[in-house]
Amino acid sequence: MNKSQEKVLVAALCGLVVTAAAGFAVQPAMAAGYQVEQLARVSNVAHWDQLNVRKWPASYSQKIGAFQPGTPVWVERCITVPKSADWCLVERQNTRGWVNSRFLTPMENWDI
Repeated sequence: MNKSQEKVLVAALCGLVVTAAAGFAVQPAMAAGYQVEQLARVSNVAHWDQLNVRKWPASYSQKIGAFQPGTPVWVERCITVPKSADWCLVERQNTRGWVNSRFLTPMENWDI
């Protein structure tokens, strides 16, 4: 094995370690979540703005979609992230991901 191949192997192994560690860091937070299973409306977002939907419950996570203000979404569950905010796993049509709970208002009376 030459030096170039050795560097590639070390980089790949480091990447695997980082990926595994990230998975373990997020997993306990998800396990600590509480079930909501309720309809909510996107709120506290300016009329000209939109609420970003994230892949994971963190503001720096990859954006996978967005909802307009007033959009009804199904809230599956929420979690409390230490030194952060509550995040909720929401779904609407083909978009499913995490949003900050402060931008959701539960809908009391709704019809399917």
